[in-house]
Amino acid sequence: MLQLNFIRENKDTVLAGLRKRHFANAEAVVEQVLTLDQQRRDTQRELDDVLAQSNAKASQIGALMKAGNKAEADAAKAETAVLKTRSKDLADALRQLEADLQTVLVTIPNIPHSSVPEGRTAEDNEVVLEHGEKPTLHESAQPHWELIKKYDIIDFELGVKISGAGFPVYKGKGARIQRALINFFLDEALNAGFTEVQPPIVVNEDSGFGTGQLPDKEGQMYFITEEKLYLIPTAEVPITNMYRDVILPENQLPVKNVGYTPCFRREAGSWGAHVRGLNRLHQFDKVEIVRIEKPENSYAALDEMSLHVQSLLQKLELPYRVLRLCGGDMGFTSALTYDMEVWSAAQQRWLEVSSVSNFETYQANRLKLRSKVEGKMQLLHTLNGSALALPRILASILENNQTPEGIRIPAVLVPYCGFDVIS
Repeated sequence: MLQLNFIRENKDTVLAGLRKRHFANAEAVVEQVLTLDQQRRDTQRELDDVLAQSNAKASQIGALMKAGNKAEADAAKAETAVLKTRSKDLADALRQLEADLQTVLVTIPNIPHSSVPEGRTAEDNEVVLEHGEKPTLHESAQPHWELIKKYDIIDFELGVKISGAGFPVYKGKGARIQRALINFFLDEALNAGFTEVQPPIVVNEDSGFGTGQLPDKEGQMYFITEEKLYLIPTAEVPITNMYRDVILPENQLPVKNVGYTPCFRREAGSWGAHVRGLNRLHQFDKVEIVRIEKPENSYAALDEMSLHVQSLLQKLELPYRVLRLCGGDMGFTSALTYDMEVWSAAQQRWLEVSSVSNFETYQANRLKLRSKVEGKMQLLHTLNGSALALPRILASILENNQTPEGIRIPAVLVPYCGFDVIS
């Protein structure tokens, strides 16, 4: 959530950022915020004045009673009663204005970083770099959804029977390569200085609000009605919320956490060949990295996170590219996002496998995540990234490494898998 004083003091910057995002009715929404803010401050000042008058009258009444001036004391009491009624009305109005202001503020997305390119859709994203050679497959090569049937390593029909579409069952070497990928990703993060955590996979509404999934993404999240809990769409949510309402000592910064969790997304309305097989699931596994940084260090940290994700893709021998997302394609809470995409040789297209984002103070403002630096309290910057999400990584490994004799396992995974080929 944008800080109110930032909007007040940087109206033109906010409007320019919202236009870059193609945020509808930017001018009207910002004006509504500023009007409500002015009304709130005027009401607060009037309330403070009335309370001061009421306190002064209370002291005056005591003095008048001591002096025996009962008539004047009674008149002062009558005035105090009027002031109390007025203060109650003003307090009620203030609470309503604050609620109305909050309702509008949470609808405003983060302001893009200056390096974010102009654009409305994914076609306008900027390709920052491309790495690796795209493999040339043999004539009888197949997409991964055919390969998993051929080698009997993932069963979608059994998943439908047990749960429904989008909940695959991994079997045999399919299950083992999943575990191998998770352990590989976690080990690499630990080697990079991250601390492993294992968070809950359900969160409450406060947690969903803190990282910006609520009220923006309710339709994409599974909801447990009785307990009012949400299944997590990513480990970002519980790991970042470990620091909700926390003041971190300066000597504990930066915070670098990594966690593996299953993730759940409803993905309502997703149909077509582009979501076939492992391309889009309702449940999937992911290793997430989360950092909390001083504001002046956060963009260097973002670059480090991007390089970490790229190192995983390089070790897996996967061709990939890095995109800087344009204003119209960015997530609601992000100030700058890099997407990593791997090449799917059988599908002949790029598949997104990671987003690495800097949220600046947007999440921290919701979370009340702060630090005292040189005696002054300040909001911190939060960052996170997929390192990595498994389904499309596995799809690309299966497709890119297929041979007539079987599917070759990347060398870095062999010690984790215990086998070097699926045949």
